[in-house]
Amino acid sequence: MPDRGERWFVKTAVTGAGLRSLERAWRFHRAVRHPVIVPQVRRIVVGDGQAVVMPWRDGEVLYDPAERWRADRTRPGSPMARFRALPVHRIEDAFARVLDAHLAVEAAGYVAVDLYDGALLYDFAAAKMRLIDLDEYRPGPFVLDAERLPGSTRFMAPEEFERGATIDSRTTVHALGRTARLLLDAGDEESAWRGTAAQLAVLERATHPDPAQRFAGVREFREAWLRS
Repeated sequence: MPDRGERWFVKTAVTGAGLRSLERAWRFHRAVRHPVIVPQVRRIVVGDGQAVVMPWRDGEVLYDPAERWRADRTRPGSPMARFRALPVHRIEDAFARVLDAHLAVEAAGYVAVDLYDGALLYDFAAAKMRLIDLDEYRPGPFVLDAERLPGSTRFMAPEEFERGATIDSRTTVHALGRTARLLLDAGDEESAWRGTAAQLAVLERATHPDPAQRFAGVREFREAWLRS
């Protein structure tokens, strides 16, 4: 039960699609708990719809798609540009937290869907990364019964655009690989890699177009990343 005097974030939905998303997210948060993942702690009825209550966490979303004027992530002063300008070890530490959270996701039998920089909440003062809005994460593996899954094309694997494809931990590995590739680049053209050659080789395997050529799961990917 939320306590008075604390700050909370409330997310509402009134459309059919929005309500289905909230329901999916509620099930996910009952199955997956991790300090990096901002939890949903309560559901309430709001008018003709529903809402979920989450604890407030300080930080800035690295990319907010609702603010179309900020579409260029390289704009000076934008959260993503400031994040990319951090020392490499701070970016690596932030990504390590994302990886650790996805160990819990994988252990609970879920796969990442719609993971992108809009789900990354970074507290510059405390140097902490958190994950928000993981509403599309689903139990897996599953077979895609639509033309595509929701998400940013910059982060999505080829199978997420193929009806009848299997979506599993290798798909999660792809999303995480793309996350690291974009966070550790100085710009948006993927031509200013700030990591090591060994790290880049790991990411090339993680994001291979053929799922069979990727790491089998998050734990294997994480181990290779830490060794690189």
